[in-house]
This record gives sequence, structure tokens and C-alpha cells, in this order.
Amino acid sequence: MLEKIQSINQVLNGFIWGVPAMVCIIGVGILLSVKTRFIQVRKFGVAMKNTIGKIFDKKQAKDGAMSPFQAVCTALAGTVGTGNIAGVAGAIALGGPGAIFWMWCSAFLGMCTKFSEVTLAIHFREKNANGEYVGGPMYYIKNGLSKKWYFLAVLYAIFGVLTVFGTGNATQVNTIVTSVNSALQNFNIIHNPSSTFNLIFGIFIAALVAMVLLGGIKRIGQVSEKLVPFMAVLYVILAFGVIIVNIGKVPGVFVSIIEGAFSPKAVTGGAVGTMFMCMKKGVSRGIFSNEAGLGTGSIAHACADTDNAAHQGMFGIFEVFMDTIVICTLTGLVILLAAPGISYGEAAGAELTISGFTATYGSWISIFTAVAMCCFAFSTIIGWGLYGSRCIEFLGGEKCVRPFLVIYSFVSIVGATMNLGLLWDIADTFNGFMVIPNLIALLMLSGYVRQLAKDVEKAEKDGTI
Repeated sequence: MLEKIQSINQVLNGFIWGVPAMVCIIGVGILLSVKTRFIQVRKFGVAMKNTIGKIFDKKQAKDGAMSPFQAVCTALAGTVGTGNIAGVAGAIALGGPGAIFWMWCSAFLGMCTKFSEVTLAIHFREKNANGEYVGGPMYYIKNGLSKKWYFLAVLYAIFGVLTVFGTGNATQVNTIVTSVNSALQNFNIIHNPSSTFNLIFGIFIAALVAMVLLGGIKRIGQVSEKLVPFMAVLYVILAFGVIIVNIGKVPGVFVSIIEGAFSPKAVTGGAVGTMFMCMKKGVSRGIFSNEAGLGTGSIAHACADTDNAAHQGMFGIFEVFMDTIVICTLTGLVILLAAPGISYGEAAGAELTISGFTATYGSWISIFTAVAMCCFAFSTIIGWGLYGSRCIEFLGGEKCVRPFLVIYSFVSIVGATMNLGLLWDIADTFNGFMVIPNLIALLMLSGYVRQLAKDVEKAEKDGTI
């Protein structure tokens, strides 16, 4: 049965992430960059000033909303997850070091794509019956395009509901379990991972997820604003330590990244044969990580207590920069500098990243990497739980939200015992399905994006940004 699912998924994945998808994702990113006059470059300083510069400005939000800081933390909770750890490891193993270069390229364009998604989400959002802000791709399709395009909003919401179970939950729990098992094995507490232990751990995670998500939008924001900064700082410190210890190898690693992007065979000894495979793994895992093009992060940003769409869009630029340019690059360097014996051409996950840390610090550090990865993964589960609940609400109304969240929580138990390789492949495929309606909408609403981007200059003159 699993083999049949795998073969079907390979066909779908090959179509979804084939040449047309690469052209569309990159093409829309270029178009939006041109229409906004490369706002991710022109206003990069403004974006950093209004994000990192105001990181401690945690004003209280109105009922039914998050503060702008909580909104970006919730969006980062969805993006800064196992895509940064297991996803980068998988991209390097299957695409070679050059996959990092293509991640950078997708992130450069993705910063503008995410800015566009966030500004559109704020501009076209609504309030539901509970007085909460709701928005995202399905709402900017519904309210920004004519009625004949409404089916795209429905398709996006359907794909969103299906995607959250794999991308947002099962893959994350799988990485948590892998990280904990690796740490316990390094300390000789266990010798072989037990399926019973994994099951119990999955039940525990399911209970935690239910406690947070069923607490509503306020609790999600409160958990995210505490968890995300902690996990990011912890991981960055550990990664910089690896770089400092191996500082002499850094120039050679960057050479291998650039060379491997265009000639992967030369760097991987032939295990990765084509530039397209390298590009495919880099771009797809980059999108899996930063979600630019998926539109999911804009669902969290739509909850922000702000009237300035362009201001919140600055957080979109910061989000992709922090997620991919900073954290994914650090993960790639940890692996390429310190991980012993990378088996190119074979699937890999969090264990490859952990091996880079343990080779540098010793087995004791695995407990800290396990904690960091658990935080990354758990925060992603929370963020994607919000995304899924908004999608199901769009399709069936608020009465469907709580039953959905209960089912979503129970998926954690399934994710604790599934095969990693198949899990990531299925997640990649579902991500591709979500990209299609969102990219069509971004393309058709690019005129709105150009007008909204001008609000940044206006806000600068008024002193409100």
C-alpha cells in the first residue's frame, strides 16, 4: 500500500514541482519585484527598523486580534520550523551543497512575494462573527477578484486543509521524535527507538497542541511571542559556535555552494547529476521553509491589530530574510562544515543536522539541539493549526473549527510513527497544490500590490513607519 502511495505521489510531485512550477514561482517573484521596484532591496533597512527595531514594542491588541509582534511571531512560528533543520538537510543530501544557493535565490524573490501576500491579506481581510480578523489568500481572492474566480479561493482553502495535516503537523512531530530519539541514544539512555515510546510521545504532543489551539487566537499569539524568539536565539548561538570552531573551512564551503549550484556532479561525486535536481530541491525546500508563494503566513498577519497594510508587509520581508537567509544558511553551514560523511543522493533529515552539532560540541549538545528542534517543530504545528482553522472556517463556517482542531491535534500521534522520506515527499506535493491558486491571485492582483507598496513611502513621509 505504501509503495502504491509513493509511486502516485512521485508522479504528482514531478508534475507539481516540474519546470512549469519553477518558472511560475520565479516569474511571479520577478514580476512583483519589478512592479514594486524591488522593495525588498530599496526598503530593506526600513523593514529591519520596523521589525527588529521594534521587537520589544509589544502593545496590547484589541479583542479578536493579535499585536503586530504576535502576528509576525505566529507567522514565524509557521515558517521557522523543521524546514530549516530537516528540510535543509534533505535538500543538501538530495541536491548537493548548491541547493543552498537556490534557496537564497528563492528567498530574494520570496521577500517581495511575502510582502505582497501580507499587504493584500491586510487590505482585503474581514471580521468574522466573533469579531476576529480573518484574511489570507482565500479572502484576497474573494474580495479582490471578480466572482468568476471565487473557485480559486475554494480550491486554496481545500488544499490548505489537506496540507496542514502533513506540512504543519505530521512532518513536525516526526522531526521532534527523531530529535528526542537521537539525544537519548547519544546519552545511551536508549539503544534503539521504541515504537511504543514514539506513540506515547505523540499522544503527549497532541495534548499540548489541543491545549494551545483550542484556547483561541489570543493564546496562540501569547505562546508564539514567547517561544519563537527563544528558539531562534538558542539555535543561532549554537550554529555560530560551529562556524567559529570550523572558521578555516568556511571559504571552501561557500565555494562548494556556488560551484554545486551549477555543476552538482563535480561537488557530489556524481551522486547528484543535474543542475535542475539541485535547483528543484533548493527552491521547493526553500518555499517549504519560508512559505513565500504559499500565502499561508499572510493568514497570521491578517490577524494583526493594524490599519497599515504596507507596514505589516515589512514584517513579511523580515520573515523570509530571517527564515531562509539567516537560519537556513546557518543550518547548511553546520552540515557542510561539521557533519561527518554526507551521503549525497540519499534521503536525510534532522539527524544529519544533529550530527553536525554533535561532531563539534560532543554528544552532550544533542540535548540542546533536541530542545531547539522541539521548539521549532511545536511552534510550526501551532502556526499551521491557525492556518488550517481559517481555511476550514472559510469553507464550512465557524462551527467546523473546533472539530477540525481536535482532528488536527490527533494527527500528531500518526506523525510520530510514519516514514520520514514519504512524509516529506507528500508534504512537498501538497505545498505545490497550494501554490497554484495563490500565484494566479498574486499575478492578477499585482496592480494592487504596486499601489500598496507606494504607501511605504507615504508612511515614511508622515513619520508613521
